Amino acid sequence: MEAAMVHVDLNWCRRLMLSGTVIFATLIIVNPAQAQADLEAGSTALPHQVDGYSGGPADFADLAEKVAPAVIAISAKTGATGEAFPNRRRDPKNDRPGAPEQGQGPGFELISVGSGFFISPDGYAVTNSHIVEDADTAEIRTSDNKAYSAKVIGKDSLSDLALIKVEGRSDFAYVRLSDQLPRVGDWVLAVGNSFGLGGSVMAGIVSARERSLDAGSSQDFLQIDAPINQGDSGGPSFNTQGEVVGVNSMILSPGTGSARVAFAVPADTVKTVIPQLKDKGSVTRGWIGAEVQSVTPDIAESLAMHDPRGAIVVGVEENGPSAKTGLKSGDVIASAGAEPIKSASELTKKIHAMAPGSSTELTVLRQGRETRLRVTAGRRPDQSSSPTAKPR
Repeated sequence: MEAAMVHVDLNWCRRLMLSGTVIFATLIIVNPAQAQADLEAGSTALPHQVDGYSGGPADFADLAEKVAPAVIAISAKTGATGEAFPNRRRDPKNDRPGAPEQGQGPGFELISVGSGFFISPDGYAVTNSHIVEDADTAEIRTSDNKAYSAKVIGKDSLSDLALIKVEGRSDFAYVRLSDQLPRVGDWVLAVGNSFGLGGSVMAGIVSARERSLDAGSSQDFLQIDAPINQGDSGGPSFNTQGEVVGVNSMILSPGTGSARVAFAVPADTVKTVIPQLKDKGSVTRGWIGAEVQSVTPDIAESLAMHDPRGAIVVGVEENGPSAKTGLKSGDVIASAGAEPIKSASELTKKIHAMAPGSSTELTVLRQGRETRLRVTAGRRPDQSSSPTAKPR
C-alpha cells in the first residue's frame, strides 16, 4: 500500500519532554490516492471506520432537556438521633453516622439529600432506600423549582430502592425503564442533585455489567464512569434513547484523591422490586439458610474439581431449610433445578427469586460424589445488606 510519509523532529520532541511537556499523538497512515478520491467525492468517512459504528452523540443537550423535567431533588429527615448537627446535609451513603460527635446532644436533626425520578404521571417516583431510610415522608423539588411533599410507599435496603408518591397531580413528566441491559461501552447520561445544588448532568459510559460487590450477594450493579457526586444517589442514568438503564446508588473509592467508580442498580432489578413495593410496601425473597461463596481455582484444586464452578457451602443455619434437607458445610452446589451454577451470587439470585414454600432440587458434590437434595425455600428474614463498596 502506498503510504504518506510522516517526518518527526526527534530533537524537538526531546526538548519538549525535558521541559515537562507531554504530547500524545496518533498517526493515521492512509492511502493518499484513496484519500484524494474520498475528498473529491465529498466523503466524510474516517479512515478505517468501524462498520456499523457512527460514534457518540455530538452532545447531550437534547437528551438532557428531554429527561430533566422527570428528575427530582429529594431531602428527608431520617431521625433525631443526636448523631449529626441540625440540618447538616450529608449523603448517608458516603458518611454513615457512628458514635455521636463531641458536644452533640439529643434532638439533632439528620437530613439526607439525594435524587429520584418520576415513573408515572400520577406522582410515583423511584429513589434509593438509603435516602429516605427511617422517614415516612420526603420533600421533593422538581426541575421548575416547585416543592412538594411525598409519602414513602416502601423501601428495600437489599436492592437500595424505594418508592415514593406525590399526591394531587396527574401530569408529572416521567420517564420509562429500559427493557434491555446496556452493553459495555454504551453511553449513559446521569442526572441528579449534585451536592444539593439542583439539576446536574454527568456523561460517561457503561464500564462493566453484572458487577457483584459482595461475595454471595444476589445484587448485581452496572459500573459506570460518569462522575457521580454526593446528592446524586437515587438519580437515573439514561441511555441515548432517554430510557432509564440504572439508578445511581454507590461508589467505590480508595479514600484519597478523586478516583472513584460509580455503580447503578440495573433497570431489570427496578422492574422486579418497585411493583412489590407499590403493592405491599416490601419485597419478599426466598431463603434456604445457607452461607455460600464462589468456588475459586484454589478451592477447586483442593477438591480435585476440574473447573472452578459452583458455590461452596461455608455455613448452614441451624433449623433452617438447608439444615433440614441435609446440606452441609463443604458441599459444593453445582446446579439448582436444571440450571448449572457458576458462582455464589448466581445461586443467591436464584434462591431470592423463589417464592417461599416453593422447592428446587440441588445437585451437590460431596467428597467427590454427586448427590441430589430437594430444598424448600423459606422467607428471607433479614432484608438488610452490607455492601463492601463505600455506598453513596
